[in-house]
Amino acid sequence: MENILIYREKEEFKEVHLVLKNANAKQFYEFSFELEDFPNIRIKNITNLQETGLTFGNNKISGIPLANSLHDLDIEFYHIHDESCTEIKKVHLLVNADPKDLWKNIPADGNAVFYKPDETSYKGQFLDKKITAASKRGRSHAHEGKFRDDDFAVKELPGHWSIISVADGAGSASMAREGSRLAADSVNHFFNSEEILSDIEKNIQNIYTSQSQDLQAEGKKNVIRILYEGVLRTYHVLDQTAAQHAFSIKDFHTTLIFALAKKFDFGYVILSFGVGDCPINLISPDFSEVKLLNRMDVGEFGGGTRFITMKEIFNDDIVSRFGITCVNDFSYLVLMTDGIYDPKFMTESQLENIESWKIFFDDLTGNNDDRAKVDFINDTDIDQELLTWTDFWSRGNHDDRTLAIIY
Repeated sequence: MENILIYREKEEFKEVHLVLKNANAKQFYEFSFELEDFPNIRIKNITNLQETGLTFGNNKISGIPLANSLHDLDIEFYHIHDESCTEIKKVHLLVNADPKDLWKNIPADGNAVFYKPDETSYKGQFLDKKITAASKRGRSHAHEGKFRDDDFAVKELPGHWSIISVADGAGSASMAREGSRLAADSVNHFFNSEEILSDIEKNIQNIYTSQSQDLQAEGKKNVIRILYEGVLRTYHVLDQTAAQHAFSIKDFHTTLIFALAKKFDFGYVILSFGVGDCPINLISPDFSEVKLLNRMDVGEFGGGTRFITMKEIFNDDIVSRFGITCVNDFSYLVLMTDGIYDPKFMTESQLENIESWKIFFDDLTGNNDDRAKVDFINDTDIDQELLTWTDFWSRGNHDDRTLAIIY
């Protein structure tokens, strides 16, 4: 009678419809066998598993499968009252293809005019803090062998000032790759002047140390005037370069954001500007507050992003594009293009939601499907880590990605 019961329990386990959840190539996989209905059955081993890249132990399959395929697996099991006799139960494991592998990665033409690399990264000093930045060509461009249209530029300036500029070239503009590079470099070059920075600094002192409201107001007006001159000069550089190469300035269409900063006795002063849909965000030291430092061209201009190459942005409303911010300290200053913003934040309102930023930095520090980690403490390789992180998968979001973080 005991042998009959053992035989029946083993046959029932053989016949039960056991479905292993699908795995995804290059992503961590784990499946635990739940045997509550078979208390006397034990799994000894799973053969044919090695070819999947997975392992079996502690009653579960785990690991990172390397390639997509349908695998036939043999579960070796036994009954606890007949351990010497093992039986085989056949199951299937489907490993889905990594969506990234379905996209081509065709290098851009190295002989083309205004050639630039498909990706780049940077790490260095920014004031008394550090900065890392990465810019990576999106999958949509890589699939067709097109250029990266995003760009960024970082520069330490005279008088202990620093500037970070980020630009996103328009996909419809034939020379957007040069437009973004030139915009970021040109605005940095404009502020690389002791005379200009000294003038800004004098007015900053009036804003934050003068008791006179008139001097404070005059200081703000003068700072914005100088920032305006820098932006206007950048427009003219783009216009002149386009003409020199027989292009229209529309062929150089690009967004532009920048943060020009210095640490004073009374705090960090951050001068900001933005045209287009790329954000600049400042996060408080205790990570309790976040502030958007620039006006973004979304919502009202849905489907019609504004560019630094549009003469019409230089009207009375341009004053709203400049910001003057002073804080005692901050934990992070972040600039990004929509290739990061769209998949990670989705809506403008989330950019001012501190919980969204906590999730974002949790992602940066390794809580993601790729387990890609950006280490802000042991930061020897932080630029390469950030570049690797920007390769994350997000269905429907395959634009160029640029992210700069002061920390």
